Parts: sequence; structure tokens; C-alpha cells
Amino acid sequence: QVQLVESGGGLVQAGGSLRLSCAASGSIFSGKPMGWFRQAPGKQRELVASITRRGSTNYADSVKGRFTISLDNAKNTVYLQMNSLKPDDTAVYYCNLDPQYGRALWGQGTQVTVSS
Repeated sequence: QVQLVESGGGLVQAGGSLRLSCAASGSIFSGKPMGWFRQAPGKQRELVASITRRGSTNYADSVKGRFTISLDNAKNTVYLQMNSLKPDDTAVYYCNLDPQYGRALWGQGTQVTVSS
């Protein structure tokens, strides 16, 4: 069964930190790169970070230097450490396959709200 379960969001002041987790289950994810996405109100969903199974990473310019994506292959869990958060980071955060490798059914996401 394909399932993505995101957690770790919350309300934080600007400059604060949060760590998001995403548990992925299903063979569709096996060996494939994963990504974290976000969708702010009224905006399209965007890819903010991706990681290969060997640990190579890529980041959107807007989060580079502040966010760190990591992957526990044994647990099939993807993490997003978010530091120096800004109000513009406010969004619902989702994980999924790296878009170049397909797309699974979206999970419920986790809300991140950054107050100024």
C-alpha cells in the first residue's frame, strides 16, 4: 500500500526552527529520490528540496542555506530540518517522489506557520 505520512509542522516565530518527518511506505518509493514540497495559500505547490538514495541533495534558491533534507533508507523516512524560518515559509509541506521519478498519491501534509 502506497502511503506518505508527514509530521512535525507547527507554529514558530521568525528565526525559529522545525524538523519535518515523512514516512513513506510502498514499493513505488524503493530506490528512488525523494523530495519535500510546499504549497502556500493561493500558490502552486513547489519543490523545495530533493535527495537521492546516495545522499545527493538539491534545494530551491529560496531555502538554500537554511533547510537541510536527509533520508534514512532503513526507515524509508525523509526529514527536512528548517532553520532561520521566515514568514514566507508558511505553507503546507508535503513529501513525495522527486518529480523526475513520478508521483505517488499525496499525503495530508503538515502545516508550517511562521509568525513575524
